[in-house]
Amino acid sequence: MQTDYTFIILTFNEEIHLPKLLNSIKGLQAPIFILDSGSTDKTLDICSTYQVQYTCRPFDNHPKQWHYALNIFPIRTPWVIGLDADQVLSPELYRQLKNFRHQDHHHLTGIYFNRKYLFRGKWIKHGGYFPKYMLKMFRYNIGYSDLSQNMDHRFLVSGPTQIWRKGYLIEENLKENHISFWLEKHNRYSDLLAEEEVNRFLQHPKKVCRANLWGSPNERIARLKQLWNTLPRYLRPYLYFLFRLFFQKGILDGATGLLYHFLQAFWFRLIVDIKIEEQFRLKGIQPQPSIGRKFAFRFLLFFLLLYLGNLTFIGITTPGRFYNQWLDQHLNYIRFWREFNISSSAALLNLMGYEVKKSLFNLHVIGRSGFRLVYSCLGYGVMSVFTAFVMAYSKSLKSKLLFLLLGAASFQSLNLLRLLLITIYWRPDYRINLHFLFNLLTYSIMGFLIMIWVRSKNQYGNKTKKSL
Repeated sequence: MQTDYTFIILTFNEEIHLPKLLNSIKGLQAPIFILDSGSTDKTLDICSTYQVQYTCRPFDNHPKQWHYALNIFPIRTPWVIGLDADQVLSPELYRQLKNFRHQDHHHLTGIYFNRKYLFRGKWIKHGGYFPKYMLKMFRYNIGYSDLSQNMDHRFLVSGPTQIWRKGYLIEENLKENHISFWLEKHNRYSDLLAEEEVNRFLQHPKKVCRANLWGSPNERIARLKQLWNTLPRYLRPYLYFLFRLFFQKGILDGATGLLYHFLQAFWFRLIVDIKIEEQFRLKGIQPQPSIGRKFAFRFLLFFLLLYLGNLTFIGITTPGRFYNQWLDQHLNYIRFWREFNISSSAALLNLMGYEVKKSLFNLHVIGRSGFRLVYSCLGYGVMSVFTAFVMAYSKSLKSKLLFLLLGAASFQSLNLLRLLLITIYWRPDYRINLHFLFNLLTYSIMGFLIMIWVRSKNQYGNKTKKSL
């Protein structure tokens, strides 16, 4: 019998998952305890078949279930591993646990496992979901369940931890193959998360985990949640969804992945914000959420006007059914913008001693490379996002205008730098997605500039000027 660690598993109607999990850990010969939440299927029969000790407790939330489990079971090993019933060990993680010896890890208090998450049979590899490190193994009587959370459960420890980057927990909830199950489950979870955020607003609970973007995975998540709580409600689901799709490359997860990111990052978070608003209304509280809603509305309105306006203008200044010759010849700022980029790049390259050939859309450096500057390369999308945010945010008119000029100059400089690097160093055999890299860099810089601007004091003191 394994004497170094004990498994604890939470279950509720897990007859389709539990046998697979128990078979994946059976060979480790470790003690196993199961806390059930009142299953009505064959879950408890399976526990008896595998001779696993179990007890039952009505479910209120995951942190309280884990807290109860850690205190009710007769654990006699120095380490505990907490698993969900829909998780199994990969072969490499199994080998690491098979070779685990308590005396070799006496300096540690916790170990993070990597998780591989599948949704409806599809591995969600992007969008911040892999690698995903979770504190699942910890010293008994040192690790504990974070009771300050209703959702996003985590174990906490005080002391050194280690991340096992090789091997992973494979998590796939087969019940989620029926979308109604996923929606119903997350509707319940949204109640818990909304209640948690309202209580945080009313009670200002004490921090139980240090927040550090460059610290452990738990500390990094705590810091990101702090940032999340500062974002305007109703806007943050949009921002988070776009962040998952483009910054964290969730768009590469295919149709099933896109569905998951939409549901988890946007739909679920939007439902939470709506329920937070409802709870504030029921409690007769009038904090700042209305400001966030107004900001979200203004931001979306300005963005759609700018982005769709640019697309419409491109359409009517391009020969075709809706072509307007006068606008094309006299007010075509898109063409002027493109010509400025090509002419500026050519002038800088000439100053650097390169021989350049250019046309209306193209630029080529003799003996080097070149580019074709199409509309999507001009950056009107990122400028639409940036301008919409600045226009919607509540700051003085002067501050907005100065920041818009700074942003426009910064993005234009980045674009020129990109064009110069392409013409000088690009080779056809390079397997690099330059468009994605440029977008990643540009949006990162945009986010950094906006964060500094938002946190800076208004030039008129604490008084906030009415937005445009």
